Amino acid sequence: MKAYEIPGAEGGIDALVLAERPRPEPGPGQVRVRISASSLNYRDLATVETPKGRVPRFPLVPNSDGAGEVTALGPDVSEVVVGDRVAGCFFQDWQDGSITPAAMQSALGGGRDGVLAEEVVLAAHGLVPAPKGLSDAEASTLPCAALTAWHALIEKGGVKPGDTVLLLGTGGVSIFALQFAVMHGARAIITSSSDEKLARARELGAWQTVNYADNADWDQAVIELTGGGVDQTIEVGGPGTLEKSVNATRVAGRVSLIGILSGAAGQVSPTSIMRKSIALQGIYVGSRAMFLRMNRAIEAHGLKPVIDQTFAFDQAPAAYHAMRAAGHFGKLVVSF
Repeated sequence: MKAYEIPGAEGGIDALVLAERPRPEPGPGQVRVRISASSLNYRDLATVETPKGRVPRFPLVPNSDGAGEVTALGPDVSEVVVGDRVAGCFFQDWQDGSITPAAMQSALGGGRDGVLAEEVVLAAHGLVPAPKGLSDAEASTLPCAALTAWHALIEKGGVKPGDTVLLLGTGGVSIFALQFAVMHGARAIITSSSDEKLARARELGAWQTVNYADNADWDQAVIELTGGGVDQTIEVGGPGTLEKSVNATRVAGRVSLIGILSGAAGQVSPTSIMRKSIALQGIYVGSRAMFLRMNRAIEAHGLKPVIDQTFAFDQAPAAYHAMRAAGHFGKLVVSF
């Protein structure tokens, strides 16, 4: 079977190798899955572009998120049967409760081989049923981006009808957060440098939009729209946007720190966080139990993930280039 590989520490999208590998056989407690679709996250792009320090061994199969069909069971597996449609969990060994250092080592496309391969072996406890009503491509968008948004907004944030939520940009996490906010009756404000993307966000139910290219003081615009700041912010930018996100959040509000799209370097003053009694929470995807709860909500509300573009398996590098270009709205998917 074929699999993409990051061959060594000198990375880059064009260094990816499409390799032939033996068909994997599941061991005790494991399941083989024929992958039908794999979606991309910024973390996958960063791993491909700068694998040094991120990847414990080479070659490594990239990508954490995939969905497909169970094709074989190892000994002592009772959770699934051959033919089940499933999605893999980002952290194979995070079942419930708080994350642990050991569970953090079980991330697909990082500590373990990822899913940009025709067939993969995963832990039986590291799978969830694909939600009814979703295609495999749609199900493949859920393990990282959707679950991260759900964890931040629902599990930690406890969003309620009438709450105000600030979302930065129109990538996968932010668009899922928009959909979940609307699902729960919250009012979402979303930012972008593109009026076209902001118009699409309004079609999905955004309450207000702010073009940060036209308005450098977008945090002040959010304060004016809300009369003092939002209840919670889904912060995906990192040091380049965190201070403005804190400013745009009300006193005793919550900021969920998720991404570093603006880069990892930079300084953040703790003064405003302290003075405003902001709850600043780091969010790193979520557990299998959260995934199952999220999927029940997705099925109950008929939520459909937003896929911007789909690429053929042999054109997977083009999907990474598209993510680097940052022109997408929602998710990018490689379909096998």
